[in-house]
Amino acid sequence: MQATNDTSQGMFSAFTGLCTVGFLARASYGLARTPVLALFAASFGVGPEAIGFAVAISTVTGIFFKMPAGVLSDVIGRTRTLFIGLGVFAIVPFAYLFVNSFEALVIVRFLHGFATAVYGPVVMAVVIGVAGSRKAEMLSWFSSVTIIGNLIGAPLGGFLLTWLSADNSPSLFDFHIVYSVVAALGMSSLMIALWVMRGKWDEPRSGNGRTVRSVMEQFRNGVKEILFDRRVLLTSNMEGVQNLSVGALEAFLPIYSVFVCGFSAFEAGLLWGVQIAVTVVSKPVMGRISDKYGRSKLLFWGMFVCAIPFALIPWFRDLNILLLLSAFFGLGEAVVTSSAAALVSDFCREDNLGSAMGTFGTIFDVGHASGPLLAGFLIGVIGTGTDYRIPFAIVASLLVVAAFAFRSGVKSC
Repeated sequence: MQATNDTSQGMFSAFTGLCTVGFLARASYGLARTPVLALFAASFGVGPEAIGFAVAISTVTGIFFKMPAGVLSDVIGRTRTLFIGLGVFAIVPFAYLFVNSFEALVIVRFLHGFATAVYGPVVMAVVIGVAGSRKAEMLSWFSSVTIIGNLIGAPLGGFLLTWLSADNSPSLFDFHIVYSVVAALGMSSLMIALWVMRGKWDEPRSGNGRTVRSVMEQFRNGVKEILFDRRVLLTSNMEGVQNLSVGALEAFLPIYSVFVCGFSAFEAGLLWGVQIAVTVVSKPVMGRISDKYGRSKLLFWGMFVCAIPFALIPWFRDLNILLLLSAFFGLGEAVVTSSAAALVSDFCREDNLGSAMGTFGTIFDVGHASGPLLAGFLIGVIGTGTDYRIPFAIVASLLVVAAFAFRSGVKSC
């Protein structure tokens, strides 16, 4: 009986430590992104296209390296791969302290993208390894804790910039101070992980087809399933296009808030934080509704709940109205993301589900990276750098087109 209690306490201690690691890692990465990153890029005097590129480049890293990271975990073990990712969280942020040009910022952002590209594919597996028989419960708690880490990053970054710069015009030194906090959080996550995972290092699994060649073959099968099943392709496209709007908002809501509306950096971070908070709160509810009443209609209308507030944002400069629009956008994101992945899994064969979902995740990242690039181009060319109304309307129209293509294509299958 005593041995059972000791085992349970050990599992709880390891899990609590991993939650702390996940919270600090995600808070570090969230603090580095919105609104600080876009404002940092803008401080070098670059145009909207360049700002969009700076925001997108870390997601581009994920597009190309998430799958190789998953393969790497099969070769060297998940725990070792996890620590490579945490090492990036801990070490790369120190490079921001030497950034004094836009080009240097882009390079550091690309390198920082390896953090989530390597960490993301394996961390859940590590949590499962210490969760014992309570896998679903522990995974849910871990996911919630890491989302909270992301949630506090934006307001914290905005608050720090506002506090450091009395005239609402942060200097290069102010940005370096914020990124020193990013580095401290990342280093803390690595140190705690080294303590939590002591003696729990796993070994690479051999046999049963778990080779680099077999894993790559499985991934190719997933790509084929995505490309040759129209239902899966159209559903994945919904998630990708919706995430395009998320990426665009992530890059240019801070710029619009500060430089057009005259808000503080803290208020800009608050707008993004409200959107994430509503998504977090709404997602479980929308998931239950999706399970009970069906996914297709919910997914279709969810795109409109995203598109309408997105298109309306650049028409208003009142903080309360923008907070409301951000909240509605967060609700739409919850509707779409709670249904899209589940619907893909409904369409896929069980034996090919994992690889198909991996490909689905790649499309997700492609959309996220494309959003800042497309919005930056449209704002620079059509909006002449300051008018966001037409560019945002064009992005919103892509969500509507994707919704109708989905409804037509899935019904005809």
